[in-house]
Amino acid sequence: MNAVSTRRLQVAGTALVVASLLAAGCSSGATASKQGEHGSSGASKIALLLPESKTTRYEAHDRPLFAHELSKVCPSCKLLYSNADQDSAKQQQQAEAAITNGARVLVLDPVDGEAAAAIVNKANSAGVKVLDYERLIPNAKVDWYVSYDNLTVGKMQATALVQKMTSAGKPNGTIIMINGSPADNNARLFKQGAHSVLDASGLKIGAEYDTPDWSPDAAQQEVQQAITRIGAGKIDGVYAANDGTAGGAIAAMKQAGMSPLPPLTGQDAEIAAIQRILAGQQFMTIYKAIAPEATLSADVAYALAQGKPVPANAFNQTVANGGADVPSMIYKPTVVTVDNARSTVFADSFVTYAQVCTAQYAAACAKAGIVSQ
Repeated sequence: MNAVSTRRLQVAGTALVVASLLAAGCSSGATASKQGEHGSSGASKIALLLPESKTTRYEAHDRPLFAHELSKVCPSCKLLYSNADQDSAKQQQQAEAAITNGARVLVLDPVDGEAAAAIVNKANSAGVKVLDYERLIPNAKVDWYVSYDNLTVGKMQATALVQKMTSAGKPNGTIIMINGSPADNNARLFKQGAHSVLDASGLKIGAEYDTPDWSPDAAQQEVQQAITRIGAGKIDGVYAANDGTAGGAIAAMKQAGMSPLPPLTGQDAEIAAIQRILAGQQFMTIYKAIAPEATLSADVAYALAQGKPVPANAFNQTVANGGADVPSMIYKPTVVTVDNARSTVFADSFVTYAQVCTAQYAAACAKAGIVSQ
């Protein structure tokens, strides 16, 4: 099972599902105590603890998709939802509150993987199951892990950048690297994967930064520093670990008068990134089909809440996190460029024509063969 082979079965209609859920009251302004309460006071409680909202995927996709699937498989379950807003101490408090409130399962996407081990330990002591979602929690006894092949994500980003720069006649050009948050284990894997390609490529890394909290504003400042240090005319490419940092990098380069913009990577297939790709401002992004990840997680969380083992078809490998060999479902990511946006993120309804092809981007959409349905 992987994202490429399953996404059309599991993601079709995602945008409509998300829109209807948000309209029904699953917006970020709703209180956690009212999230997904579908049954009596004796119903199983499952906590979904997400790390931040600067990356748009969490509130736009992960949260409503998980809630929708859980309501299908367990109409009587209560979903206790919290977003930590990139604050690990706040996430610790939210997890403790969920345990106190009777959660039988924590679905935990950690702000800080190392710090989250304390949450897992407290859950273990209370007999609460833990589903590690998206970001690996090292040195902790979790019951299941779901994510994408994050080392491969970094390799795919870097490979695409090398190929693009080579085709542009700059195989030995200078790039800057805008990595993700140093507190995020996935960011470490993206960086490791990217370096495994870039260090042997002939490209020169003129400056490199780890971006606190994945902040686009911090990324913009980092690129401003790199421009001052290297010179705008000497930056031939940018490795940006996700679409948010890519947006910050682009803002800095535009401010410096760089035109045309050099090839630049991304990740998450955010609407703004797809628009930039179609407009020629961002070279590529990584698409991780969130629907299978979120829906399978809801199914597994329900099984764990019922005291059942993780179903055999819910994992395709085990991952050693230092504390246990964890049954895991690891999906494969997809590179998205202007050439295949139509057949990937649009075909899967991960983004829609109405969302992307606003007046400003209508001509770019038409040029890429993307039309209203």
